[in-house]
Amino acid sequence: MSQISLTLPDEALVALKLPAEAAGAELRLAAAMKLYELGRLSSGAAASLAGMPRTVFLGRLADYGVVTFLSTAEELATDASNA
Repeated sequence: MSQISLTLPDEALVALKLPAEAAGAELRLAAAMKLYELGRLSSGAAASLAGMPRTVFLGRLADYGVVTFLSTAEELATDASNA
């Protein structure tokens, strides 16, 4: 596992109203959510980045306004015809 160090302005920690360790976890979750939303990470990889089980990660997506399942109309039609 790799470790990345991030320097935050004190104002950012004050604005987040979190201690440094909790802010780190919040930033990991936010990064995982955004990378999942952009299609850069699978839900499993994003959950691993966030440090939580995949089922919990998927459940938290709505808290951040992220659509859980991204399917096109064509994919949905194909799934429906295959069912």
